[in-house]
Amino acid sequence: MTQPVSIRRGRRPRLLDAFCCQGGAAAGYERAGFDVTGVDIAPQPRYPYAFIQAEAVAFIREHGWEFDAIHASPPCQHDSECQRIQNRAHPDLIGPTREALESTGRPWVMENVKGAVPKLRSPVMLCGPMFGVETYRHRYFEPSPGLVLTAPDHPAHLVPQAKMGRPVPEGWYGQYVGNFSGVEQARRVMGVPWMNRDGIRECIPPAYTRFIGRAFGLLLRELPAGAGVAA
Repeated sequence: MTQPVSIRRGRRPRLLDAFCCQGGAAAGYERAGFDVTGVDIAPQPRYPYAFIQAEAVAFIREHGWEFDAIHASPPCQHDSECQRIQNRAHPDLIGPTREALESTGRPWVMENVKGAVPKLRSPVMLCGPMFGVETYRHRYFEPSPGLVLTAPDHPAHLVPQAKMGRPVPEGWYGQYVGNFSGVEQARRVMGVPWMNRDGIRECIPPAYTRFIGRAFGLLLRELPAGAGVAA
């Protein structure tokens, strides 16, 4: 079975940002040339682009084929070390999300944290200094077949990083997770001036997804007009 590729030459391609939260990933894709629509089960009043409140996996299954590309960030709490330490239970949505993405016939990428790596297929790791972002935030991206992601060189972690929740000394990197201090600094460092603390501590820096968006763009340009993509 195939789905027709609805790419109209001359327009910005459409990208679905699933499990979008406050839109860190979305900003990178917009800067890479996409019209972005976010979907999340919770209201996201800070999300800076078109937004639909819905359960993300079901929305991907029903509407994912309407977009040219899809980004999905299923909740990371199931595989987060701090959540395991606190003995909190969270659903594991990586498998269901992948199945939904594969059903669309569209190119996609699925993102998560280090704890989820054993469940991801050939993930590519991105880190702040690869893009001049002054924080060591590792995120892992599983690409769909045909989407080529070649990570930039990973600079050694030579700049000291403040401990979680501590103020950031001059010349150090911040660790913007948990109940961290320095929201204004974190906004500046990660390029997310519209976010509050809740959004920042889980967000993907837009520099990461701008890089991925360029890879999506190369793939989409290789598809002939009117071609089909296997679903």
